[in-house]
Amino acid sequence: MTTARRVHHSYAEYLELLAISPVKLEFCDGEIYAMAGGTPAHADLGASMTRMLGNGLLGTCRVSSSDLKVRIESTGLTTFPDVTVVCGHRKTAEVDPNAVVNPTILVEVTSPSTEDYDRGEKLSHYKQIASLAAVLIVSHRRKQVTVCERVAGAGWQQLDVRGGEVVSVAAPSVSIAVDELYAGIELV
Repeated sequence: MTTARRVHHSYAEYLELLAISPVKLEFCDGEIYAMAGGTPAHADLGASMTRMLGNGLLGTCRVSSSDLKVRIESTGLTTFPDVTVVCGHRKTAEVDPNAVVNPTILVEVTSPSTEDYDRGEKLSHYKQIASLAAVLIVSHRRKQVTVCERVAGAGWQQLDVRGGEVVSVAAPSVSIAVDELYAGIELV
């Protein structure tokens, strides 16, 4: 009888593997996971959100694509959100000068294989980031954005915003029309 052996990697090993990997890799608790490749609709929604946040926050915050790595130091998760917004000075992890630790807004575009993770465990990790004001979860199935926003004195509040409605984040102040976000994108 053989038993599966769980391999725990150091963060340095993760960085070495990431440097040679043809795909993005996520790291948590010594485990390394390949991140799923996206569909054209996934890529288009990420680009649309990057453009709209970039236009809405022009001159006040930096908006970055999925190439920017984010590390949640309190939980050890390192990942590549679809869009990352940082307002103010960008701070990086001590163990990784290419991983931001102070995002203000994070965006995840769901896919069939990641939706439960994006809305569950990954969202729980994100909520541990002290600087984070909001997480926007963009549906791959229908015109809908789930806004998870930190509200002073009330913790985290969640709201689903659908076609014909506008996503609003209080701080930093930005609004996005759901129909404009999905314009011209064919959902499968």
